[in-house]
Amino acid sequence: MMYSTFFTSRAIFRTWCSFLVFATLVVLGAACGSTTSGSGTASTAGGTTPTTSSSNGGGGRYGGGGGTTPTANTSGSVIKTATVTVSGTSESILTNAQGLTLYFRTSDAPPSTVCSGGCASAWPPLVMSGSSAPTSAASLPGKLTIVTDANGNQVEYNGHPLYTYSGDTASGQTTGEGVGGVWHVVTLNLT
Repeated sequence: MMYSTFFTSRAIFRTWCSFLVFATLVVLGAACGSTTSGSGTASTAGGTTPTTSSSNGGGGRYGGGGGTTPTANTSGSVIKTATVTVSGTSESILTNAQGLTLYFRTSDAPPSTVCSGGCASAWPPLVMSGSSAPTSAASLPGKLTIVTDANGNQVEYNGHPLYTYSGDTASGQTTGEGVGGVWHVVTLNLT
């Protein structure tokens, strides 16, 4: 009888341990968000290439590190388009002048942006000097505007403030897609 109780208790203990490990993994997975990477720039619209500078220092996926907001673009086309693979589907997307994928955050509500300060180290905002309308090297179905927020004069597409992702190191990468469930690639048909 004692032998049977010992093994039953052990089975219950293993079940609880398995449950705790599973629950911990679920919590960690939710906290870290999911990422889907894509690559393969098939085409890029031309234009001049102004320089931007950003601090991508230790902010991680969500920011949290110190860091500075990138300096502003001063002239030329700020936006380009490219065709890349996003979550297994070929999509026409917006990129910055250097060809890096642009993202939007679903929880941003201009003129108050959620991502500034430390967050902007991981997700550098696309900002411009002055208040003139930003330009694109290609014709876009949506509207480019400027919003003055905590990041400065930030470029918007159809009312969504635009950001790059410090995890993307080359054109055609979309490693920020789906991070935290709130970051998404800016497609041409974003409304």
